[in-house]
Amino acid sequence: MVRKGFKMKLYPDMAEEYEKRHNELWPEMKEMIHEYGGRNYTIFLDRATNILYGYIEVEDLQKWDKGADTAINRKWWDFMADIMETHPDNSPVCTDLHEVFHLD
Repeated sequence: MVRKGFKMKLYPDMAEEYEKRHNELWPEMKEMIHEYGGRNYTIFLDRATNILYGYIEVEDLQKWDKGADTAINRKWWDFMADIMETHPDNSPVCTDLHEVFHLD
């Protein structure tokens, strides 16, 4: 299992909407995350900066990366593009974080 940490950024005043959309996460999106090996997925928000910090455990990085090309994932990106920083293809601007410590 690989632990992945990453950060993204919301537009101002979009925290409530972001949380609402994730509380109503589409069943197909949940299925895709699991199908491509994602487990134990958590996203945190720093309200002072609108920075989102994500954590997910994935079975295989190559398999996980292929999930980005699924139709449901691209539909999710399009759905979220109005509330967060994105690239021209609507994928979120996402920076991987370097793990410096872990304790089971």
